[in-house]
Amino acid sequence: MKDSMTAKPVMDSPQTKRIYSLDVLRGLVMIIMALDHTRDFFHFDAFLHDPLDVATTTPFLYFTRFITHYCAPIFILLAGTSIYLQSFRKTTAELSVFLFKRGLWLIFVEVVIITFAWTFDFSYHSLILQVIWAIGICMMLMGLIIRLPFNAILIGGLILVLGHNVFDFVDSTHQGLLWDLMRNGSFAFHQIIPGHQIVIIYPFVPWLGVMMLGYCLGKLYAKDYSAALRQKQLLRGGIGLLILFVMLRFLNFYGDPVPWISYDNLTQTILSFLNVDKYPPSLLFVCVTLGPALIFLSLFETINNKLTQAISVYGRVPFFYYVLHFYIIHLVCMVLFLNRGHELNEPLNIVFGIPFRYIVVGEGYSLGVVYLLWILIVLVLYPLCKWFSDMKMQRKHWWLSYL
Repeated sequence: MKDSMTAKPVMDSPQTKRIYSLDVLRGLVMIIMALDHTRDFFHFDAFLHDPLDVATTTPFLYFTRFITHYCAPIFILLAGTSIYLQSFRKTTAELSVFLFKRGLWLIFVEVVIITFAWTFDFSYHSLILQVIWAIGICMMLMGLIIRLPFNAILIGGLILVLGHNVFDFVDSTHQGLLWDLMRNGSFAFHQIIPGHQIVIIYPFVPWLGVMMLGYCLGKLYAKDYSAALRQKQLLRGGIGLLILFVMLRFLNFYGDPVPWISYDNLTQTILSFLNVDKYPPSLLFVCVTLGPALIFLSLFETINNKLTQAISVYGRVPFFYYVLHFYIIHLVCMVLFLNRGHELNEPLNIVFGIPFRYIVVGEGYSLGVVYLLWILIVLVLYPLCKWFSDMKMQRKHWWLSYL
């Protein structure tokens, strides 16, 4: 029997095959992501207190939220890597057009399909711009950026990721819609017409830097690149990011807008130290999330067993999984809402300024129940993702590349 720890890397030419370790990492973060959204919909405290607030949280609740921080940056990093790998199969012009169209499609999906999955609001009182919007606009811009020399893309990505926290020292409270779209985000509300608003959660400029660096990461997966050298560089890069995180965070000066606090309680001090800003993603947020991601890619490149094979199924169809898991979660939420004695036609409830259906602030379940529901939802999604993954491999319809 072949030892799973010494099996040959499950990787062929990028022109023809998917890269197994990337699918495993992507699948893992998709599974973890569902935990955060399950907590949002079902935990009784989800909209009462910030799970990262050191003053009110518990370590278990804190890390339930903290671990899901890894999802967006890894997903966007690997989206950039996927763009580089596609350049082996498409001309620059073909890839540029594809990225523009797919980015436009993703923005439509975010505004119409994902917004409705979140709110179940047929009137669309709020249009919510989250991670899919950010990926979409970044892809559209990458359609232009890929025409630049590789080193220019690398330097540009580094400037955006390393340098955007300079704006933490600038008063941006009255900069307006464009600033919120580009850099500020952080649940910024802007009225479109009376009764309808845009909610900007993910500003795209910092995430563009992450996608550009992900594109450059793709160079390590070129077919003529040494696997041993790639693993060594990934490991060094991941450790380097974590060292940079610890150093900058300890200095408490640059890299995150909120300084950490030393408490009398060691646990609270650690939680404060780790609590870095996601909206927008600070330099320290990127370091503490992407550092472990690179280490994972280094260590798991040659690991192929039943568990990683199951996880990779989710990673092969991340967009399909992402859209579907929201609808399943909200439908289960509706069923439990009715089971608690509510009526189907009850009015929308305002949560953090956004109208939602079948969610009531303060109602819900314990964290243990949340974890149980999360596991069940992920298991229900597996056969659906397996079916769709198999279909994508067997059929080569052009529209499947957009899903």
